[in-house]
Amino acid sequence: MQALKDRIIAEGQNLGSGILKIDSILNHQIYPDLMVEMGREMAALFAGQRVDRILTAEISGIAPALTTAIVLNVPVVYARKKKPITMAGPVYLETAPSHTKGGDVPLLVSAEFIKRDENVLIIDDFLATGKTLTALARIVRSAKANLVGVGVVVEKAFDNGREIMKSAGFDVPIHALVTITSMNAGQFEFA
Repeated sequence: MQALKDRIIAEGQNLGSGILKIDSILNHQIYPDLMVEMGREMAALFAGQRVDRILTAEISGIAPALTTAIVLNVPVVYARKKKPITMAGPVYLETAPSHTKGGDVPLLVSAEFIKRDENVLIIDDFLATGKTLTALARIVRSAKANLVGVGVVVEKAFDNGREIMKSAGFDVPIHALVTITSMNAGQFEFA
C-alpha cells in the first residue's frame, strides 16, 4: 500500500532493536483518510473469506480493525489488557510478551463475544515476533471458533512472525498492508 509506505518513510523512526516507531501514523495519532483506506484494502484482501467477527488487541489494533469491520459489516472485539469490573462471567485469558512495554501483557476477552463455530479474522497493527497474534489465535481456538486469517498493517518480516505462528499450529492466510524486510542504518526496505 503505497500511501502507507510513504507515511512510514516520512514519519517512521527506527529506534533500534527492531522497534519501529510509527506513533504519528497509528500508535498515538491517526490520519482518518489513511485509516479508512487501510480498512478498505484489508477488507479486499479477505474478501474471499466468510468473516463473522474481527478480533484485535487494544489499543493500536482497534482503528484498523474497526475500519476493516465497517467495510465487512461485522462486529469488532478487542482483547483488553486489564479486566474491568463489568467483565463478569467466563473470560478467555492469554498472555503475550510486549516488545515495546517490556514484559508480559495479559489479553482478556469475555466469552460472550466470541461464539463457537464463528469465523474470526484477526486484525492488528504489527506482525513482528508473532507472539501477540499467536495469543489472540489461542483465544479463538479456546472459544472453539474458526480462525480464517490474520491481517496486519505492518509486518516486520525479519522477526519471523509468520513462521512462529505456523509452528504454533496457526497456518492461515496472513496479509500485511506493508512488509518491511530490513531496518538497517535508519533505512526501511520494503518487500
